Amino acid sequence: MTKKQVIGFFSLMLVAGVSVWGPEVISRCRDRSLLGSVYREEVETAKEGYRYELSPSEKLYVFSQALASQDMGGSYTFVENSRGVPGGEIPGQTLSAEAACEFCNQGLQDLKDRGILPDSVQETGSDLYDAVLYTAIDVREPRNYVTVWRISLSDRIRGVGKENRLMDVYMDADDGKIYEVYARTEWQWEQIDPDAIAKAWCNYLGLSKPEPDTEANPLTEATPYFRKYWIPGVGEEKTVITVGYYEGIREVFIKLSR
Repeated sequence: MTKKQVIGFFSLMLVAGVSVWGPEVISRCRDRSLLGSVYREEVETAKEGYRYELSPSEKLYVFSQALASQDMGGSYTFVENSRGVPGGEIPGQTLSAEAACEFCNQGLQDLKDRGILPDSVQETGSDLYDAVLYTAIDVREPRNYVTVWRISLSDRIRGVGKENRLMDVYMDADDGKIYEVYARTEWQWEQIDPDAIAKAWCNYLGLSKPEPDTEANPLTEATPYFRKYWIPGVGEEKTVITVGYYEGIREVFIKLSR
């Protein structure tokens, strides 16, 4: 066999081999390349989801809808959170009822400074208050969630005076902003300016100016002393807030209507 014949023979074998195994090898290389691309895309998407932050109006809307879901169901849920705040700690504090009350007292002072509550309202403390952590979740988009503390005057201790005390508070576990508050005060309804309180509260939360809710049903509250307002929620939706007063017990409240 001549040299040319030897070269021709091996060339023929190489072509045959490529025709048989070549497509499989190319396919494997392509699959590995695609798998690598898909993996990177998933990681990047996950990171983007982890970094995603709701705006103040979006957080309030998710929270209000989750609270409403307790009575009406729907695509939001409000669940007790036994695992704690994502990240494990409140900024500067260990995750505990005591830390939550201290965090709440900072928010309380801010509300006093803005004229939303009177200076006479006393601070909270883990000896008199219960603190439970909850998460409000958009079930359709689970990354849209808000973790909140509910801090309420405990019924475990008898004989505690309720005058000038916070009765119930929902507070953002991330930044300490108070979303709902019920407080016994010395105020009379005639001393309260609901428009000014609603405006100051929205400013405190970084929300747009509240608009009067002209479609409010006067029978929605268990008191004649209230005003309702709305602010933008998510998309075309609105969040309705209520500034009200229970006369017999002199309790001022700011709540999300549901």
